[in-house]
Amino acid sequence: MKRDEAFAACVRNICDLYTRPLTAHERVLSLDEKTSIQPRPRTHATRAARPDGVPVRVEHEYTRVGALNLLASFDTRTGEVIGISRRRKRMVEFIELLEEIDRRTPDSVTAIHIVCDNVITHRGKLVRAWLAAHPRFHVHHTPVHCSWMNPIEQWFSILQRKRLRVAAFESLADLESKIAAFITEWNEVAHPFKWTPQSFDKVLANLHGEMSHAA
Repeated sequence: MKRDEAFAACVRNICDLYTRPLTAHERVLSLDEKTSIQPRPRTHATRAARPDGVPVRVEHEYTRVGALNLLASFDTRTGEVIGISRRRKRMVEFIELLEEIDRRTPDSVTAIHIVCDNVITHRGKLVRAWLAAHPRFHVHHTPVHCSWMNPIEQWFSILQRKRLRVAAFESLADLESKIAAFITEWNEVAHPFKWTPQSFDKVLANLHGEMSHAA
């Protein structure tokens, strides 16, 4: 029962962060990593679809040249994305993202709320020390197995569909450049994803139903 109560409290907190009006001194960002993005350069160029009905043709043979991890944040009110691509995804790289957010957030914003999952990369000793030295950052962890509560995951799916569905980049540098270009293009027309209290009410209603049934 205590676990259910903790889950409900966490859901209500996330709901509050996503749906209530923010003051001029607040910002709410969703953070996570899209891991192991491979360039997969092909032995032959992809052929575009033709008007006569011939579909896109993708060479099935490719070369492995490593992978990148995209560490990114999504502003829940504006849709702005801040992202960095790195070969690894340790606490060190997560702190690099936090530092980039800190650099790009005006000093007038005194409360930066960070929403992320509870993996060790987001809560280890190095991260806790960095947060202690940057008191305007406040971390809020989503419940376990609730990635749908993290808006950056929705944005990652857009990136996947628009740029990464067919991986055929020349190199890691080319892949990093294309990801950075997509982020720039997105931010030019950025928009948030709509969250309402009703979405969270449905989750809590199911939880209360299960608790009543168990009782």
